[in-house]
Amino acid sequence: MKNSGRLILIYTGGEVIIQRLKAELEQKGINSIIKDRFKEGIAAGFVDGVPSAIRLFVNESDAEKALEVVKAIVD
Repeated sequence: MKNSGRLILIYTGGEVIIQRLKAELEQKGINSIIKDRFKEGIAAGFVDGVPSAIRLFVNESDAEKALEVVKAIVD
């Protein structure tokens, strides 16, 4: 993953759409990171977050291109 020094939140939603967006971004050569506080909390023995609020991040340098992908799929 390119290191621009900063991750940018590009989308928050449910697991199905997040996985679809991640796959589309990977096809375009954009790496992304999923943060799911609900599952992370369960694994740690407590619950934090909600199941429908999974967050998708990309490097700041890829944000503009990634947002175009999001808009094409979500809109």
